[in-house]
Amino acid sequence: MTRSLQFRLSAWLSTLIVVIAAAGGIIAFKTAFHEANELQDGQFRQVAVLVTPRTLPRWSARRSLGSPARTRNRNSSSRPSGSAPLALASDLPEGVQNATVEGTQWRLVVKTLENGTRVVVGQKTAGRDEIARNSALATVMPFAALAPVLLAALHFIVRRMFRPLTALSAGLDERPKHDLSALPDEALPTEIAPFVVAINRLLARVDASVALQRCFVADAAHELRSPLTALSLQAERLNASELPDSARVRLDALRRGLARTRSLLHQLLTLARLQQRTDAETVKVRVLDVFRNVLEDLMPLAEAKDIDIGVSSADDVFVHAPQADLTIMVKNLVDNAIRYTPAGGRVDLATGVSGAKSWIRVEDSGPGIAAEERGRVFDPFYRVVGSDMDGSGLGLSIVGTIAARMGAHIELADATPSGLVVTVTI
Repeated sequence: MTRSLQFRLSAWLSTLIVVIAAAGGIIAFKTAFHEANELQDGQFRQVAVLVTPRTLPRWSARRSLGSPARTRNRNSSSRPSGSAPLALASDLPEGVQNATVEGTQWRLVVKTLENGTRVVVGQKTAGRDEIARNSALATVMPFAALAPVLLAALHFIVRRMFRPLTALSAGLDERPKHDLSALPDEALPTEIAPFVVAINRLLARVDASVALQRCFVADAAHELRSPLTALSLQAERLNASELPDSARVRLDALRRGLARTRSLLHQLLTLARLQQRTDAETVKVRVLDVFRNVLEDLMPLAEAKDIDIGVSSADDVFVHAPQADLTIMVKNLVDNAIRYTPAGGRVDLATGVSGAKSWIRVEDSGPGIAAEERGRVFDPFYRVVGSDMDGSGLGLSIVGTIAARMGAHIELADATPSGLVVTVTI
C-alpha cells in the first residue's frame, strides 16, 4: 500500500485536509471566542448607558464610591438583591476592565454619572468565558462535522480519477496470452497517455518479433515437408525390395520416425497458422457433424488399438465458431485420447448445453493427467513426465490456442474409474 500512488495521494491530501481543518478550527475558535467577549463588553456598555440618577434607587443614588463605608455596587448578573456589596477599590478607572474580587475574576464597566455617583456593571469572568466558549464551539462544529465528509469525498474522487488506469490494467489481465494488440488510449488522463503510447510501441515491437519467429517456424516446417516426403517415398520403395530381417527392422524404425516427423511438421504448420490468424469467419456449426468428420479420420487409429470409440450423447447442439478451428480442436482432443488410451480401452465424445453455454466433452480410459501438471500441458512441446507414447507435445497447445481465440474455457478432470475428461465450454 505504501508504494501505491493512489494510497499516497489520498494519505497526503487527507493529512493536509486534517491539518488545515485543525488550524482553521483553532483560528475560528479563538476569533469567535474573542468576538463573543467583545459582544458581551458591548452589552455591558449599553447597560451602563441606561444607568442614570433617575433609574438608580434612592439609597444607591445618595451614596458615592468615595469611602468604603458608603460604597454601593450594582452587579447586573450574579449578585442578588439584598446581598453584601462587592469589595471594590475606590480608584477604579473608567471603562471596561478585569478585576479580582474576593479571589474571583470579574469583568467590570465603571461609569461616573453627572451627579458624581460611580456605577459598576459587572459579570463573573467564568460565566462570560463559558458563554464565549459555547459560541466558539458552535462556530467550530461545522469544521469537525464537514472534515470527515470532505475526506470521504476526497477518497471517492481519487478512486474515480484512477478508474481509467484500473480499467486499463483489468483489460490487460483479461487479455488472451497471444493478444499483443495496442491498448486503447481514449479518455485517458494526459499524464498517463504518454505511458500508454510507450507500452503500445513496445507491444508493436514484441508483436513484430513474435510474428517473425512464427514465420520462421512456419517457413522451416514448410521447407522440410518436401525432403521428408521424398524420404518417405524412398522408404516405401525400399520396403518393396527384398531385404534381410535386420534391415527390415531398421527400415520399419525409419518409417515410424519419418511418420512422427511429418506429424510434427503438420502440427507446427497448424499452430503457426492459428497464431498468425487474427480473425476467422464464425458460422453456426452442428457439433455432431464435427464429431462424424473427426471419427472418419481417426477411426483407423482407434481400430488399430481395438479402442471402443463413439458418441455417447444424443443432443443436437449448434455452436457459433469457425468450423475449421472447431474441427481441428476436436480432432486433436480425440487423437490425444486415442494415443494415450491403452489397447482395448474406451473413448467417448459428448456434447450438450448447460444454461446458455454449449459444451463438448472427450472422455477416455487412459492414465489421465496429474493435477499438478494440468496447468502445463497446454504449453508447446510439453509432455507428461513418464509418458512413453509417441507425440510431439503440440496437440493440447493447438487446442488451447483455438480455445483462447474462440473465447472458450477448457477444464481437465479425472474420469471414473480412471482416465481423463476434457470439457470445452463455448
